[in-house]
Amino acid sequence: MKRSISLPFLLIVILFLSGFSLKAQYLWNSDSAFKAGAANSGRIWGYVFGDYYVKGHSDSLNRGGNNQYTGIPKNRNAFAFRRIYLGYDYNLSSKFSAELLLAAEDNFPAFNPPNQGAANGDELSNSKETFFIKLANVRWKNIWKGTDLVVGEQSTPAFALLSEKIWNYRSIERTIADIRRTPSYDMGVGLQGKFDAKGNFGYNLLVANGTSDKPASNSFKWFYGDVFAMFLDKKLIVDVYADYQRLNWQPGWHHDRQMLKGYIAYNTPALTVGAEGFINTIRKDTRATLIGGGADSINTASQGISLYVHGNIVKNYLRFFARYDGYNPNHKVDNGKYSGYAGVSSPNGFNSVGYKMTFSPSTGSPTAAVANTDPTSKEAFITAGLDFTPMKNVHFMPNIWYTHYASQLATGKQADYDMVYRMTFYFVFGK
Repeated sequence: MKRSISLPFLLIVILFLSGFSLKAQYLWNSDSAFKAGAANSGRIWGYVFGDYYVKGHSDSLNRGGNNQYTGIPKNRNAFAFRRIYLGYDYNLSSKFSAELLLAAEDNFPAFNPPNQGAANGDELSNSKETFFIKLANVRWKNIWKGTDLVVGEQSTPAFALLSEKIWNYRSIERTIADIRRTPSYDMGVGLQGKFDAKGNFGYNLLVANGTSDKPASNSFKWFYGDVFAMFLDKKLIVDVYADYQRLNWQPGWHHDRQMLKGYIAYNTPALTVGAEGFINTIRKDTRATLIGGGADSINTASQGISLYVHGNIVKNYLRFFARYDGYNPNHKVDNGKYSGYAGVSSPNGFNSVGYKMTFSPSTGSPTAAVANTDPTSKEAFITAGLDFTPMKNVHFMPNIWYTHYASQLATGKQADYDMVYRMTFYFVFGK
């Protein structure tokens, strides 16, 4: 009886260990085998960044909406994660690979007067952060020569595939297009290709829902595309990007979004200089009140430019970075013609005193308003700091984070700013 019990138990243990050993080969296969595309090879990877921050000054009107520290009061200080990534990449064969990425992202401060600085976003009902599925896709390599087909939730061509990598300091701040909420990932079908064997010229195309990781809300699709070229042994990079999405499409109200963006950078290990600029037009998105009475439906036309530099002070140990962004949320503001501005549809529009409005397209009457931001205020963003690397993939980065606000309205609000002092930490594993 004793033997009859122990033998099945022993067989189960052997099968378990055999299975675990096989899985271990998949999970912990050599990185060189994974990079070579060997079948049944994979790697777990991830990174984390966060800060100890002190809010040195707070804009009195809590402008900035999507900005990291809007609504947080002066003198607030805290330790905070801003991103935690946990990913698994797996080669099914030399032709097919899969990607899974879980993310716990920073929560943007909500303007909530009784509790300024309260967070929203990726939180459970008990206010604890949680992971969500950010990427989940399968890649068919060389579906035709030089081009991969990617199906599922994937990085968009907007910035994540190129300009964000060359900026290299996502741990400090998003790229300018990312700050303004052009999606970095979306659910759809994409083509990522190169026109030459050396990869100096290429393209990225994507058709997706336009809702990132959320279910599709309508049948309209977001079309993304970019082409890039690299010169001088890939030191000089030029990229042109465009996207388009219908938002509403009904008689008398054709409402859509289209962005054009250009990027150029000179990139070497010792020094990188880059510039990125965009024009983003949302058609028939703003209800502008005429000074003499009545209103027009006008386009919301935003513009942004980002200039940055980063480089070595002591090779492999100490670097510096500095960046300036200029942003105008709507260059259609005309003080000689209009007295105020409001959105014709939620959540894109805001009125001139900083209230998000839901307007009926037929009557133009407001149905809801919540304090948020002023889209007629220009913004100037500056960050600068040092990057100390005591060992590869571990970074400590003292830096400043500053945004200045200035109204475009003739009777606009006073200029003011947000200032934050930070010690940022950042570490990478598995890569």
